[in-house]
Amino acid sequence: MSIKKIKIISAIGVFLLCILTHFLYEWFPNFLFSIFFPVNESIFEHVKMIYTTFLLYSIIEYILQKKYNIVDKNFLFNTLFTSISCIIIYLIVYLPVYYTFGENMIFTISWLFLSIVISEIISYNLYSLKKIPNSNLISLTFIIILYIIIGYFTYYPLKQDFFFDPKHKIYGIDYKG
Repeated sequence: MSIKKIKIISAIGVFLLCILTHFLYEWFPNFLFSIFFPVNESIFEHVKMIYTTFLLYSIIEYILQKKYNIVDKNFLFNTLFTSISCIIIYLIVYLPVYYTFGENMIFTISWLFLSIVISEIISYNLYSLKKIPNSNLISLTFIIILYIIIGYFTYYPLKQDFFFDPKHKIYGIDYKG
């Protein structure tokens, strides 16, 4: 199997995993899940979902790459860069549409899938980079720092639209489901 086929499978896998992870905190409400999975319907929590899903799926992707002996030299860097690029790509289009027209589930899900596909194309192109010294260690450190920040904003969200859950009319994790 080629890296191109793995990236195609990854785009589909990440998308399907996004659908699953969207509901994990609701099904299993606990502190650990609150850090990694959406606790409400705010835009911030959906960004957290995208980030976590890419990182979770990277385990499967790593196993596939290892099986076919094509492991990316900068695997964690590629995963981190791809997850962040997906978030940026998603928000650049999603936010103006959301604030102009409101929530549209078909658009939201379609644009999420396209954002993932574009990000996997970026990831495919990053695969050919030469080994970046300490890239995986630096990326792992950055992943941990980002989860500390995410955890903080899950429990202490800013009182801004980005953190507001329009369904439950709250910020953060305060509602009783």
